[in-house]
Order: sequence, then structure tokens, then C-alpha cells
Amino acid sequence: MSMIEVLAPGPYATVQDLGRPGFAHLGVPRSGAADATSLRLANRLVGNTEGLAGIELTLGMARLLFHDGAWVALTGASVDSAAGMGAPFWVPSGAELRLGMPAWGLRTYLAVRGGIAVEPVLGSRSTDSLSGLGPEPLRAGTLLPVGPPEGEIRVDLAPPPEPRPAVLRVTPGPRDDWFAPDALDVLCARPYTVSQDSNRVGVRLSGAELVRARKGELPSEGMVTGAIQVPPSGQPIVFLADHPPTGGYPVIGVVREADLPVAAQLRPGDVVRFTGRPGR
Repeated sequence: MSMIEVLAPGPYATVQDLGRPGFAHLGVPRSGAADATSLRLANRLVGNTEGLAGIELTLGMARLLFHDGAWVALTGASVDSAAGMGAPFWVPSGAELRLGMPAWGLRTYLAVRGGIAVEPVLGSRSTDSLSGLGPEPLRAGTLLPVGPPEGEIRVDLAPPPEPRPAVLRVTPGPRDDWFAPDALDVLCARPYTVSQDSNRVGVRLSGAELVRARKGELPSEGMVTGAIQVPPSGQPIVFLADHPPTGGYPVIGVVREADLPVAAQLRPGDVVRFTGRPGR
């Protein structure tokens, strides 16, 4: 079996596929790629089915040694590399792939033809940073097996998108009645700044406080990716792929699924706006 050796993983790198849905009732998060759209595209570029596992790199800066030649594609946050982004390229046997830091965005996805074939856990090869399920985060010396090719390469180019304003569309509820009547207007009125405490569990934001109208605790209830949970501090948290399946803080709204890739690419210090009311 072909192998990729991690010489340097960068700040944080994991194996990710599209997650392990269907186990929330057992307390198991879905996990999976934070920016699933980018992983799907990377897989298509190398002729894989969209759900095969790839590498999710946080802020790039990785070095990978290919023990055998392989077709590879990079998507998501654009990193400096000799191969470029958004097109399949061949890495010869014994070659080292070096990736720089993205100029914008947070997460870059590397797909290899055949997929990363680490042992699955509950049907998924994803690393879950919250529960610890799946393979450990990548470190120097990690060996990643590559599976057999499944299909032909049919896409030759998918130009990476240009940076766009970070705007997240919000559907109100289910617990917006726990907040002051103008809380949704406050959420959408001014930008928020991404905190350095953000991770794959959620994007923590700082900005205008979202004031509650009701005191007390809310019984723990199911959470979805994109839920905007508001702890007692009044500062919102947008849940990402590794969010817990339940939570006890009220959810003022939910980010639309189409905008989750935008949330997943926010890095500390970025500014983001919400919209969810007519005219905003």
C-alpha cells in the first residue's frame, strides 16, 4: 500500500472525511471536514468519490513525503506551493510536498487519488477533536496509507475563489425568545471579531453583547452545525464540525448550511457579519 509520511504537520492537521452521521442519539458528534465543500471538490479533482478521507490543514505550513507517486489536489484556503491550487497534479515517488501559509482563510484540504485509508471508527476516518474518536492529529513521523484508485480523473481545473466578505446568513431560533426583543437586530447590526480561542468545535466571537430576556438554565437539547449558541457572557459561538451533540445555552439562530464553509475559513482576528432580517 502506498504511504505518505508527515514530515511536519503545520500548526494543526487531521484526517477528515464527511463525518459519522447518525450517532448523535448516542452522544457521538458527526465531526468531518469543517469546510466540507472544499474537501468534496478536492476529491472530485483527483477522481475520488466525494466522501473519501483527505488531510485538513490549519494555516498550512506542512511538509509531506510521498513514498510512492500519487495524484493530489489542494482546495480551500490557498497556500503557497509549487503545484498550485484547484487542479490535480502528480507528486513523484520520493518527492516532498511543501505548503506555505495561506494569505487568507484558515483550512486547506489535500486529497490524494485513492483517499487516505486509515482505519475507520464508527464508519468514518475523521479525527474528532472533542470526543477523541478517529485517528490522532497528525505529527512528524505519522504514516498515512493511501487506498486504491476508484475512478478516473475527469476535472482538470477548478480555480480557487477570491476572498469575499465574511457574511453569515442566519435563520432565527429555536431559542430567540430567550433574548431581548432586539437581540437579533443587535446580532446583525455590527460586525464581530473572531477570537483566538476558536477551533473545530466552534468560532468564538467578540462584539456586541446579546442580552437575555429570561434567566435560569435551559435543559440540555440537541445542537446542529451552524447553531449560534450564546453563553452567559452574551458573546456568540458558531458551532462547527466537532460541536457537542447537545448543549444547555440558548441558540439565538442557526447559520445557513450554504454559509458553513465561510464560517469554517474564519481565522482569529477576522471580522464577520450576520444577516437575517429584511434589508440587512
